Amino acid sequence: MKKTLRNILCLGTLLTIGTAAPSALAAENVEITLPQTMENDDTVEVYYRKGLPVTAARARAGEFKRETIMLKKGSIRKEGAKPLSCDILLEKDVPVTLRDGTIIYTDVFRPVDEKQHPAIMAWSPYGKEIGGQWLDDVPGRSGVPKEATSGLEKFEAPDPDYWVAHGYAIINPDSRGAYHSEGNLNYWGSQNAKDGYDTIEWAAKQPWSNGKIGMSGNSWLTVSQWFIAGEQPPHLAAIAPWEGFVDHFRETANRGGIPNPVFPEAIFETFASENYIEDQPRMIITHTLMDAYWQDKIAKLENIHIPAYVVASYTNPVHTHGTFAGFRQIPSKNKWLRVHNTNEWYDYYQPEHVEDLRKFFDHYLNGIDNDWEKTPRVRLSVLDPGHQDVVDRVEKEFPLARTQYKKMYLTENHNLSWQPAQREGTAEYPVNTNNAAQSFDFTFNQDTELTGYMNLHMYVEAQGANDMELHVTVQKLDAQGHEILDAVTHQPILAEGYLRVSQRALDPQKSTPSEPFLKHDHEALLQKGEIVPVEIGIWPMGMKYHAGEKLHLTIAPYQPPTKESIPPFGSAKITVAKDGYTYMPNEKTAMKTMGGNADEIAHPEAVVKAPATRNKGQHIIHFGGQYDSYLFVPVIPNK
Repeated sequence: MKKTLRNILCLGTLLTIGTAAPSALAAENVEITLPQTMENDDTVEVYYRKGLPVTAARARAGEFKRETIMLKKGSIRKEGAKPLSCDILLEKDVPVTLRDGTIIYTDVFRPVDEKQHPAIMAWSPYGKEIGGQWLDDVPGRSGVPKEATSGLEKFEAPDPDYWVAHGYAIINPDSRGAYHSEGNLNYWGSQNAKDGYDTIEWAAKQPWSNGKIGMSGNSWLTVSQWFIAGEQPPHLAAIAPWEGFVDHFRETANRGGIPNPVFPEAIFETFASENYIEDQPRMIITHTLMDAYWQDKIAKLENIHIPAYVVASYTNPVHTHGTFAGFRQIPSKNKWLRVHNTNEWYDYYQPEHVEDLRKFFDHYLNGIDNDWEKTPRVRLSVLDPGHQDVVDRVEKEFPLARTQYKKMYLTENHNLSWQPAQREGTAEYPVNTNNAAQSFDFTFNQDTELTGYMNLHMYVEAQGANDMELHVTVQKLDAQGHEILDAVTHQPILAEGYLRVSQRALDPQKSTPSEPFLKHDHEALLQKGEIVPVEIGIWPMGMKYHAGEKLHLTIAPYQPPTKESIPPFGSAKITVAKDGYTYMPNEKTAMKTMGGNADEIAHPEAVVKAPATRNKGQHIIHFGGQYDSYLFVPVIPNK
């Protein structure tokens, strides 16, 4: 294959590279590898793959056209959306030149005046106009009514209508490589963070800017906040991370050391680019230990000193741990945490929470003295399925200083007890059978709250294999031992932990009894008959148990998730005005429909699937006597 040369700024270093690819897909130029120099000067060969073309139906791309449009008060973006509450000036496809000469494009929504305004940036590659992911793709729109927003917002981002009406500009970039933006699309890391830095500094110099930029949004847009703020752009004045991880290897890609490309692959398949996209799903299954590549995917939380309004939940399978870690680890003296009891999208667009966020930004971006700093530093929810959740309970810190950690020991008859079993016992299961698992229950004799981090310390053995991949869950059962389902999702509420046993080694400097920190720098395979202690950290949970209710601990062999658990992104058909961006209700307007194809994949032959698990034979759990297996739980005494 003929080599072509390209100049690319890879993680801060200008490289001249060849695009010759060793992969089986090289003949069609579907997959290539590019050497990237990390900040520690290590060079890593990173996989890149072709994604959806910008013209794909699933990409739902808007027309690329540099223009300035006046969006009139009362007009609508689409049927059923909230009419605009004010006139808005839209500057479309504005070019932003990054430090290496790459040009990305952004839309800017701002007030129609000559004043200088604060701005909020929503950084993601999802598409600044509809795009490959949209709330309409999610069943029931996750509880967010269509009329709750104007439809001007990009996915998981602030609604320009609300913010412009209150004197803010909204900046919606397509990050490097997304849609018509130049370059290759990257997944977070220092390259993406530096691009965000450059875009913030560009925005601060615009004549409409007051020089203070904030960031907001869910999920990817929160992860971007941690990474970009870690680069310390001078004009980034405040952030509002609303659920997002901080350590991609430990919290999403290879949680517990188990490579899981299923969710990243599903997200990859929604991306559209004129160039290549970092094939992180393939990196997940080929880089299964912590290395320079994954080190670059850890946010520099220690650098974040600006004000932060952090919003978390206990039930996000991707972001729960990182959101709490971000709040705890940033050294900012002006940080707030609110833990909600619903889901990230529903919570983000609730009117009272939008108002709360505006109060935060008004104070730090607009300089308004509005008593924001009197807001309680921590507002917690405690889940209580079957009863009434506690919401916005005022606390001073998280984890709670008054926590009393206790050990629930695994004992005979599938019970948990405050007292260790004197006699040794085992519980085991054959891996390759339906419902393979072992469970242990604890029945509370008084109302008890468990809020914080849990850790399962236990002794395990594998028969017929040299490794184990474990999935641990903790959930609440009613007094009759029945599951109590979430009232909205109709799914059980689980606190979870994962472990590939060969990667059980702990970092003693970063581990605590309630929070084991795995090194992930080597594998220690099991020998025949070897019994080893393991620590399986369980993500934060706040749960109230009433007298008679049960804590149900399940230990099971890990099974890769299926794509059926992920929303069908791209499935919704979105109809908007063909020209003019918005239109007046009941006005006869030429329309266009985008989307309606959740199954469109650019190159099905390149799809990355979950590798087979290492589970074989029999898993044995040892407890009692010398094997003090226990669940370490955070008991919260009444104030």
